[in-house]
Amino acid sequence: MISELSHKLVLFSFSICILLTNCGTHTEVQSQEQKIPENTYLNHSDTARYVGMNTCKLCHQGIYNTFINTGMGKSFDVATPKKSAWYSTNACVNNNFTDKNSNIFYNTYYDEEDTNMYIVEEWLDKKNLRRIEKVDYVIGSGQHTNSHIQNVNGYLNQMPMTFYTQKKKWDLPPGFENGMNSHFTRKIGLECMSCHNGYPDFVMGSENKYRSIPTGIDCERCHGPGSIHVNQKQMGIKVDTSKQIDYSIVNPSKLPIDLQFDICQRCHLQGNAVLKNDHSFYDFKPGQKLSDHISVFLPKYKNADDEFIMASHADRLKQSACFIKSIEKNKNTNSLKPYKGAMTCITCHNPHVSVRETNKEVFNDACRNCHGSTQFAISPSKICKTNCVNCHMPSSGSIDIPHVTVHDHYIRKPITKKEKDKIKEFIGLYAINEKDPSAKTKARAYIQQFEKFEQNKAYLDSAKKYLSSKTKEDIQNNLHDLIQLSFMIQDFKQILNYLAQIGEDNCSSRLKNLSYDNKDAWACYHIAEAFLNIGEQKKALTWFDKACKLANYNLDLRIKYGTALAQNNFMKEAEEQFLFVIKENPKKASAYTNLGYLKLMQGKGNEAIMNYNKALALEPDSEPALLNLAGYYVSVNNKAKALELIKQILKKNPKNPQAQQALKQLYGK
Repeated sequence: MISELSHKLVLFSFSICILLTNCGTHTEVQSQEQKIPENTYLNHSDTARYVGMNTCKLCHQGIYNTFINTGMGKSFDVATPKKSAWYSTNACVNNNFTDKNSNIFYNTYYDEEDTNMYIVEEWLDKKNLRRIEKVDYVIGSGQHTNSHIQNVNGYLNQMPMTFYTQKKKWDLPPGFENGMNSHFTRKIGLECMSCHNGYPDFVMGSENKYRSIPTGIDCERCHGPGSIHVNQKQMGIKVDTSKQIDYSIVNPSKLPIDLQFDICQRCHLQGNAVLKNDHSFYDFKPGQKLSDHISVFLPKYKNADDEFIMASHADRLKQSACFIKSIEKNKNTNSLKPYKGAMTCITCHNPHVSVRETNKEVFNDACRNCHGSTQFAISPSKICKTNCVNCHMPSSGSIDIPHVTVHDHYIRKPITKKEKDKIKEFIGLYAINEKDPSAKTKARAYIQQFEKFEQNKAYLDSAKKYLSSKTKEDIQNNLHDLIQLSFMIQDFKQILNYLAQIGEDNCSSRLKNLSYDNKDAWACYHIAEAFLNIGEQKKALTWFDKACKLANYNLDLRIKYGTALAQNNFMKEAEEQFLFVIKENPKKASAYTNLGYLKLMQGKGNEAIMNYNKALALEPDSEPALLNLAGYYVSVNNKAKALELIKQILKKNPKNPQAQQALKQLYGK
């Protein structure tokens, strides 16, 4: 339907533009009455489809021309010299750095035709070990950063180099520092992609595979899907927007303040995003309540008002007296209408115009509009005549992104050194966009905080308090979360206990759905591991198989299934799993490691060592590959080489138990 509509718009663009030239301005009273319920946006319907920014620009060319130069419009694109902030300044910028934790040297270059960009990873303590990978996409507008994405058969991963444009400096991406360098393996999942870009065509049953990817955040992320709006204008349905709202498309300025904020908060409220039951990162549409789909949590600390993360603009603004007083002033306004005079993001920002191209007086005037009034009057001697933002929204570094300064949107008087020096104290996780989240939502927030951000067992203790398992009904209602929590604390018996209480067949019938987050597949995997832990191999394989059928393109699950098959002497079936992974993503090192193990068990030493070397060419510090290769050398009586590999593992990770045990065996202890 989308492609058909777009095709027609291209063929008849001239006639449509004549019809739609003023579709967003004050026009004649509608020629055909819109018979819709009051305050209902038609594009919230499941039948509404996204038409793409090129369709929008047919009638809104002027807005399009400025929007594509904003941070949103430039958020994502193919890797070309035009997109690269580094390329435009490379005459004076070093294109390399060394990760001192790993002793790895990185540099980047464009080929002679300035067509393709490459990243080079060179291991300084390993002779002739270099990996060169082509960059497919650049993510980031270039106002703060450019990071780089690799596409392997649709699987997207972040690459280990970021250009920090404010300091004109190359370094590791955020999260790769302090010994956490994941090289070319960090998955770009739907949560990341859906904020940093327009909505992609995601492959169900995967974590990071896409059929197609747009280039930049587009109009419909803030206005909602446009097919109904376009169809109405084609049919001659007009709306006098000076007198009423056009309900075929969302105009954020016509929304109540909370719903205005929710549009911005969808991406400018970074944190621990907890999806509601059966929702995905696709589901929220402008004009809806964000908390119906997602609750965003952040850890809150006492005495840490000066600390904030990069995309926390909405949270910080809502703490400001400016915002709070503007809401109080308008608290009696009809909640179904916008608050006139209330402070929102668009009080200062025009989302269609780049901040770089906005005169600073626009921001000063936003302050003066309130502080020049009777209610907010300030002594003239105290009014900053040059730049209000410099003092009251100072630039400083975020706690999650290095080499970047951003304006703190917590508007206030400058804080004193005494306030900064106070010892911060953890209070708990706080839902920023929802006043009273459910117990289940809170539990998921603590589970995800442990899983994604900080492995503090106190988070799991908190999660347990919010998850009831007293009755069979409780277990059924909280099944996914109870299983995941038990898996995280390695309480496999508890997982099987839940299974026994609700019945294994009942559990199996509940875990059968495909979803964007693969939650049923992951629950099946956790159950498989529980059976594996107690030696119930046959049942474990049944649940592994179920997990992989639900998440057919989750390559990590397939590798785990293949490993379990090999351990049970199903060599042919195991090999099929590993070969599927390699065909899907030939840069998946763990698939080669496991295939090498399989070949070694089959007595095919040459094929084993070939696969181990392929794994190590991709990930030279892969501990499983090094251990397996050491095992190969033990099998051919080359203990010296095996010892060298074991010492290499222990140099990086002295606590590796398998390497410690192998070392004892090699020394005959």
